[in-house]
Formats: sequence, C-alpha cells, structure tokens
Amino acid sequence: MSSEHQSDSEDADESQDRPSSTGKKEDPVGRPTQSEVEEDAPQRVCASPPGSSSEDQPEGSAGSSPPRLEDEEPRSSPGAAPQAASGGSSSSEGYKGNSLFSWLQSRTVRRGLFVDPARDNFRTMTSLYCSMNPAVESVNLSSQTHGAVFNLEYSPDGSVLTVACEQTEVLLFDPISSKHIKTLTEAHEDCVNNIRFLDNRLFATCSDDTTIALWDLRKLNSKVCSLHGHASWVKNIEYDTNTRLLVTSGFDGNVITWDTNRFTEDGCPHKKFFHTRYLMRMRLTPDCSKMLISTSSGYLLILHDLDLTQSLEVGSYRMLRARRTPLSSDGGTSASRSTVTPRQGHDSKLHPHREGLSPRNSLEVLTPEIPGEKDRGNCITSLQLHPKGWATLIRCSSNMDDQEWTCVYEFQEGAPTRPLVSPRCSLRLTHYIEEANVGRGYIKELCFSPDGRLICSPYGYGVRLLAFDERCSELADSLPVQTSCLREIRSIYSHSDVVLTTKFSPTHCQLASGCLSGRVALYQPKF
Repeated sequence: MSSEHQSDSEDADESQDRPSSTGKKEDPVGRPTQSEVEEDAPQRVCASPPGSSSEDQPEGSAGSSPPRLEDEEPRSSPGAAPQAASGGSSSSEGYKGNSLFSWLQSRTVRRGLFVDPARDNFRTMTSLYCSMNPAVESVNLSSQTHGAVFNLEYSPDGSVLTVACEQTEVLLFDPISSKHIKTLTEAHEDCVNNIRFLDNRLFATCSDDTTIALWDLRKLNSKVCSLHGHASWVKNIEYDTNTRLLVTSGFDGNVITWDTNRFTEDGCPHKKFFHTRYLMRMRLTPDCSKMLISTSSGYLLILHDLDLTQSLEVGSYRMLRARRTPLSSDGGTSASRSTVTPRQGHDSKLHPHREGLSPRNSLEVLTPEIPGEKDRGNCITSLQLHPKGWATLIRCSSNMDDQEWTCVYEFQEGAPTRPLVSPRCSLRLTHYIEEANVGRGYIKELCFSPDGRLICSPYGYGVRLLAFDERCSELADSLPVQTSCLREIRSIYSHSDVVLTTKFSPTHCQLASGCLSGRVALYQPKF
C-alpha cells in the first residue's frame, strides 16, 4: 500500500470519531487537526504520519525518505514516536498537533506570525530568472553623444528608466517600449555619477562638478534647483523617507544632509553630517536605521541607530590610514571588529554609550573578510543593501587591482561580544564569488532583485545572475553554516564593451545594464 493510500485509510478511521454536528474535531489546545491542514496545505506536504519512518513503510517504499517541502532542508520531527494503539484517537491527534505546530513554527522563522507563501514559489522564480534574455528592442545609442553609462535607476512605479552618462547628460526612457522620452543635454557640467528618485516624479542627480540637481518629471525643461556644498566629486545619493532628508557623499569625504522640506530655487538648507577619509560609497538600510560607508582602504563603517538630524564632528581616523590589520574572525567567517582613534576631544561623540549618553549614531568599523585576500589590502568599490535589510553586498578589488570579488555579509543582530566596542551588530560573510577582472580602474555597480533572491553583477562584456543556492531561495532560507560560493544562474553577454552598471526594475521582471561604450541593454524572460 502506498503512502497516499495509507493516509487515506487513516483519515477514514479518524472521520468515524468526529462529531456529526460539526464535521470537524477541535484540538484540545485550539490547534487545527490534521484533517483541516490537509485541506489547506500544499500538495507537497507529507501525506503520511509525521512520525512514520522507513521501517513503518511498506517494503516497496522502504528506501524512500518521508515527503517534505522541497525548499526545506530535511529535519527530524521533535518528539517523534510511533503511534500506539492503546493511546486512542486523542493521543494520535495530540501527537499530530504537536508535529503540525513544530512544522508551522519552522515555516515562520524570520517571517513574523504567519506563513509567507512567497517562500514556496522558488520554482516560478527560478524559471523566470533562468529565461532572462536580451529584449528584442534594447536601448542602443551612440557613445559619441553621451559617453559611458555610469548609473541606471528606475522610478518607483517602474514607468521611467533614467541613465547617468559620462558626458554631462541624463537620458530618460520608457522601459516597457524601450522608447526614448527625453535627453537632459546639460544636466551637469561634468560626469553624471548617480540618480535617485525621491518619489514617482521627483529625482536627484549628482556629478563630478560637485553639485546635486533636483528634477521633476512633469517639467524637465529646467532643474527644480541646484545644491552646492561638496568640495569634490559627488558619487552617490540616498533618501531618508522618514525625515525627507536627502543624503549625499563625495570624494571630499563628506556626508551631507539636505532638507528637501524647505527647498527653493536657490537650493535647500544643508549641513555636514559625517566625514572620513577615503570615502567611496554610502548607503542607508531600507528602514533608515543604519548608514554604511565603504572606503578605498578596505574598511566598512556602520552608524547604528541612525539620527540624521545630529551632526557628527568625527574627523579622520589614523586607523583608516594604517595598514590593514590581520583578521581575528571566529571560524574565518566573520568581519573583524575594531575601535577607531578619532581626533582628540571627540570620543564621546563617537562612542556616546561609554559616557552614558544616547547610543544614537554609534560607530562600528569593520574590515570585511575577503576570500583569498587575508594578507592583502582591498578597495570596496561598490556597496548595496538587501531590499529587506538582511545583508550587505559589496564588490571589492585588491590593491594590486588584479582580483575582484563579490561578497554577501549577513547582519547579525544581538548583544555585542565585547561591551566596550560600540556596535550591537556585526557582519558575517555568507556567500562570495570571484569576478572577471575586466575593465580595471572602473567601478562596477551590482544590484539585488526587488525580492532579494538574485544578484546581478557586471561580468566582463555581460552580466551574471547569481543566487544563494540553485533554487533561487531567499537568503533567510539558504544561510550556510560555512561560507559558500554564490551560484551562477545565468550569464548573458550582450555588450561590446565592459559593463559598468546593472539595475532591476522594481515592478516588472526586467533588468537593465549599461556599458563603457554607452549602450543600455534590457533583459526580460523569454519562453
């Protein structure tokens, strides 16, 4: 008798004990019975009793393992024991209820109180991702007018794709039809480096001309305003949706906040929030509770319990100018944590918890572990954050510029192991992969998919789609005990020059990439 027939016979036996008035029997502790779950549970769920082992199965199925959800690792049922005939139906139902409760509890790990059905759709996602191909009509413009593509950004509703170009221009396209909407020919006086949407109509651009410009999609003939405050190239823009503060960083080492609540044609109020040498990239977590800053000297700075309304007068750190120290990670998988040496007189602002003050904006300095680079320095050139705030994604190159790596670090929340070293969070290297060292000297911007399952990384003259496992599972479902390699889902080569930037659409199953010669390619599933 197969397992399905066996479960059917058990269901028939149980149905004889059910009250005829309701047709369902309630568990003594209020949990649903096995019969109720079988009506609602996916068909992949085990149909045989949870406690049954290979010894209890018929001879024909003795070698098969108990059925389980395909996106889970095998796990034993806590407290599993054979059902005794003397226990009666109540003990059997109580056992099933306990097993069911354990199963539901395991399915809701890091997902709140309810089961997230998105965790079971990996087959669909894998099929979509593996079928990504260049669209029939991709954006393809001559590099004689706008130069290399440095950054791509979709509007939040996915209706507009903006392109930051080397030759002072910003291009706007309809990503669905691939039609050109408008070219902002003199958006800046130098290279346009980054674009950030504040909402569906307002966006900001920054440039090597040291300025930031605000634009309105409804009136693109002129800027809303220009913002002046940086002393060197402005490289990236973030936006705090809670305070409506625009946050920018540049090669002058400054992180500046701009109050967009009070902007005029002449600009808007701003103040210097933070300063450090060798600053490369700055990012805010999705909930704006942390700020991450990467440096060309291989350090990663994290500001915890972020409060952008306070300015931090922390100057240059001797540590950031010193040689990279050996790592002291546990098991070789964690980033090393270090104290910093600020300028004299600012220790209380850097570590306010030491003086019994508010712990807002406490600083943590890390030297992220890079596989194969333990004894060599590295430069963190690209920095991204998981859309759910679970991890950070970096791309780094060796000081000799002969190797490139893409690494994923999980945020580990909890009490610090050393109370005097400020952070209440550190990073653990979970996944990595070595990249093609093509186009030396250029920064390659990688990205997460909107659901966080996939990473798109520039790879030579094309892009690579990387996942945490072969099933494109979410990071929380595929955290390895030991550091593991990212899985390559698909490689697509559609450019004739080095790819510098990639971006996923926030609303459609679409991907865009831009290269050094100025071509923008669009990718979408093709069945």
